[in-house]
Order: sequence, then C-alpha cells, then structure tokens
Amino acid sequence: MEKPIYKRVLLKLSGEALLGERGLGIDPEVVNRIAEEIAVVKALGVELGIVLGGGNIFRGISASARGMDRVSGDYMGMLATVINALALQDYLERYGIDTRVQTAIKMEELAEPFIRRRAIRHLEKGRTVIFAAGTGNPYFTTDTAAALRAVEIGAEILLKGTKVDGVYDADPVKNPKAVMFKKLTHTDILQKNLKVMDATAASLCRENKIPIIVFNLYQENNLRKIVLGKKIGTMVN
Repeated sequence: MEKPIYKRVLLKLSGEALLGERGLGIDPEVVNRIAEEIAVVKALGVELGIVLGGGNIFRGISASARGMDRVSGDYMGMLATVINALALQDYLERYGIDTRVQTAIKMEELAEPFIRRRAIRHLEKGRTVIFAAGTGNPYFTTDTAAALRAVEIGAEILLKGTKVDGVYDADPVKNPKAVMFKKLTHTDILQKNLKVMDATAASLCRENKIPIIVFNLYQENNLRKIVLGKKIGTMVN
C-alpha cells in the first residue's frame, strides 16, 4: 500500500468549487466527485479537516459593495458555508466516511460547536471534520479560517483546491500568457500581493510554519497525488 507523506491535512475548498457549471448554488455531481476524491485520500489513512467557503451561495464582500452592511453580509456568508458543509457531509457519508461538522457559530440542531480538543479527537478516531461558519467573526475570510483551523488542529500542510493549476503572476483565465509559479514563500504572497489568499491567512501560516499547496481540484487524482508526495500545483513554504 502506498504511504502518504502527510498524516494530518487541512483542505480548503472555495464555495465556487461546488458550483460546477451552475451560476449559483450546489451541483450534486461536483460535490459527489469531490467526495470521491476525499474518500480515496481517507483510504490512505490521512486525517483530514476541511474548510469550505460560501461564495456559491452568498458573498459578504460583494453584498457590502452593493450597499449592504458588511457585518450582516459576512454573517450571511458564514451561514452559506454551513449549507455547503452539510451538503459535503451528506456525500462523504455515502462513501462510508464518518464525518462531523463543527461550526464557529452555535447551531446545535445542525452541527457541533467548534471545540479544538474535540475536533482533534475526531481526527484521531479517523473521522473527517468539516469546519463551517468561518472564524465566527465578520471581516475574516474563509482562507483565514482555514489557516486558523490548520494551526489549531496541528495540520502539517494546508491544501487549497482551486479551478486553476496553481498560483500565477496574473489571472490565467484573462491572460493566456500568465506564468505559473512552482515555488513561493509566504512572504512572496504578501510582497507581490498575489491573490491566492488574503494577507492574514498567509501571515498566520508563515508565523506557524505551515506550508501551503495550491492545486487544481478538478484534475482527477490531484489530491491523492499530493498526499503521496507528488509535485502538483504551487508549493508555498
């Protein structure tokens, strides 16, 4: 059996990752494919925490730009991440993966409140933990929530699944001549203002020496290849 090089991983997925070809909401086929990729990684014995965005349903920053109160918008975005977490949990459990959703905002009828020690215990028992509702505070992105949870659970690496192959010097969708970086440092992200994740998340990972890999989630088996040590995407270290 192939042996993974990481024991505990934090996977960050944007809400848009669940869209597929839809303009809004959740595409069941896409969620099922993501769950299948995760199931393959779980079969290798990897302890996995997941943070989901909510941009496929609601984005607080966009609503704020259109005149909505930023705090209200951010809380609505946090609720969107809970919807995504419950959807992913449903599909993961169809693959026989024991899953817990923990939320930064209490809603006991739907999920557990986030308790660090309990989350770690779940991981040790082989359960996958989905962390929802961001940090529970407005003005912080789900990237920051992912970095924070990675630190709290003692993850060895943060994996950010995107629609592109890695980090580029420009938007590869708009600029076909954009060049992809194979390696970067956390400081590069801050100094070059690269849009891979916000400054707070990058700083948190830098301070706690957590490497980041940005990779294409839609490329089949990429997640499995990464945990087995293959060089995929952009490594930030």
